[in-house]
Amino acid sequence: MNATVELPAPANTSVPDACPVSDAGPGFAEHPEYFRARQRAAWEKFTQLPMPVRTDENWRFSDVKAVDLSPFHRADAIADGDGAAILARSIGLTETAGRMVFANDRLLTQEFHGDTLRAKGVLWMPLEQAIGEQRELIEKHFMREGALLGSQKFGALHESQVRNGTFLYVPRGVEIALPIECFHWSQGEGTSSFPHTIIIAEPMSKVTVVDYFQSAGEDPALAVGANDIIVGDGAKVTYVAVQQCNRQTLAFRLNNTVVSRDASALALVLNLGGRYVRSEAVSHLRGPGGRSDMLSITSTEGSQWVDQRTLQIHEAPNTASDLLYKNALNDQSRTIFTGLIRVDPGAHKTDAYQKVRNLLLTDEAEANSAPGLEIEADDVRCSHGATTGQVDAEELFYLLSRGIPLREAQRLVVFGFLNEVTERLPHEAICELLRDRLHAKLG
Repeated sequence: MNATVELPAPANTSVPDACPVSDAGPGFAEHPEYFRARQRAAWEKFTQLPMPVRTDENWRFSDVKAVDLSPFHRADAIADGDGAAILARSIGLTETAGRMVFANDRLLTQEFHGDTLRAKGVLWMPLEQAIGEQRELIEKHFMREGALLGSQKFGALHESQVRNGTFLYVPRGVEIALPIECFHWSQGEGTSSFPHTIIIAEPMSKVTVVDYFQSAGEDPALAVGANDIIVGDGAKVTYVAVQQCNRQTLAFRLNNTVVSRDASALALVLNLGGRYVRSEAVSHLRGPGGRSDMLSITSTEGSQWVDQRTLQIHEAPNTASDLLYKNALNDQSRTIFTGLIRVDPGAHKTDAYQKVRNLLLTDEAEANSAPGLEIEADDVRCSHGATTGQVDAEELFYLLSRGIPLREAQRLVVFGFLNEVTERLPHEAICELLRDRLHAKLG
């Protein structure tokens, strides 16, 4: 399918063949001019950057042939009847502080159960609205850090095409006790979406956000999303992403978290769907006493590929980070992990860990892991490691000897292997939701 969008390309800009918005340019007429100018600049950058090749270090082991953008086009609005069906399927937590539901980057509904929070200065709105009303915060924080792990081209594409997403601003000292949920749905053959989440937690505030990325049907789709999570001094932010796109989806996710003095950020990603999924997560520890926990659970089957790249940057002394990624691979699926702990000069007394564990359920599955360290400071404690193995025969025999069928026994072993990650999440209701979705995938 040839890709088309509404706006003409900027003058003197050539458009590559492999492009979901060929013969057209960036931006949306409803965005203010300051943001549209930024999108035009991002579009020019996108057209100039080359597509990745496997010889690029940041794309080592990747199936770059799967990264074909040519079949995709900008998504149209969905029909009213389809919107009602999507709303009915947007089921998450029982108790929340608020909920948004998007389909093809259009807002379907917004619920905010917090008049008291609004009175305290909490701002929670669609990104499209924030671009018009919160220019200072948008210019200060939107994609400020950029893509650092190989997907600069896709970061530029996202910036040039982003239409909507969620914007959350929590003032100093405000705690939002219940989680906030956002659903991002894709619908239609060859559609592309560019969801964006901005969380700004001012000093001593606290908030939890859960993002869901799902497909309304089984059509091929492209999703290029990004996060900006800013954690002020002494603030606490928990971010959970549940990725359950269909098995025809090409998905990218670029995550940037900035942690200030005595602040903490915990991010957990549950990868269950997608045909080819590329996730890049960067945590910047910029204030003494800051802590970042980076967690991931991935369950693959069939011919799925999940490619995860991470960077823990310790920019200040007395900071801590802890990464735990677990992958369970079935059939002919593939996972890739490359991660780096980087300790900048002067970031003494850094405490950093990185652990990746892979469980292979068949001889055809393949896991590639490459953790690493780059230390330029003294008096640090850093460690990293990766393990890959198959289901323990003794564990399986123990379950079988007690009358548990083979498939159920395998499922129990895998669930127990992955459950270590969910136990790190200090929100029991969200843990139960993740377990339920993982159970459904393991089936």
